Amino acid sequence: MLDHSPRTNLWHRVFTLSIWVKGIDGVLEMIGGGILLLTSNTALNQIIAALTQHELVEDPHDWIANAARHAAAQLSTNTRLFGSAYLIVHGLAKVVLVLGLLRGQRWAYPVAIGFLCLFIAYQLYRVGSQFSLGLLLLTMFDLVVVALIWREYRSLATEPKLKHE
Repeated sequence: MLDHSPRTNLWHRVFTLSIWVKGIDGVLEMIGGGILLLTSNTALNQIIAALTQHELVEDPHDWIANAARHAAAQLSTNTRLFGSAYLIVHGLAKVVLVLGLLRGQRWAYPVAIGFLCLFIAYQLYRVGSQFSLGLLLLTMFDLVVVALIWREYRSLATEPKLKHE
C-alpha cells in the first residue's frame, strides 16, 4: 500500500512534474520534427536567419546564432529527413511512455527506465567526446527522472494488482 505521508506526497508530485516535462518535450519534438519534415532547406535557412538576426546585430560573434546559421546552411536533404524522423519517433515514444506512467500502467515503468538509460548512455558518450554543459544538465535531469520512475515503480509493486491491468 502506498505511504501517503507529506514526504511521499512531495516525491510523487516531483515525479508527476518531471513526467509532464518529458511529455511536453515529446510533443515539442514531434512538432519540431514535423516542421523540419515539411520545410525546405531554403525556407529553413530563411527562418534561422530571421530568428538569429537580432542576436547577431547585438553581437556579431554570438556562438549559438552563428552555429545555428552554419548548421542550417550545411544541412542536406537526407540529414533533414533523418532528423525529422528521429524527432517524430523519439517524441512519440516519450508521449506514449508518459501517458503510460501518468496512468500508472505497470509496463511503462521498466520500459521508460530502459528508454531513458539508453539516451543517458548516448548523452554521456557525447559529453565525453565533446563537452556540453547543456547536455550534461539534461543528462543529470534524466538521471533524476529515472530515479523518480524507479521510486514510483517500487511503490506500485507494493500495491495489489488491479484486474484491468
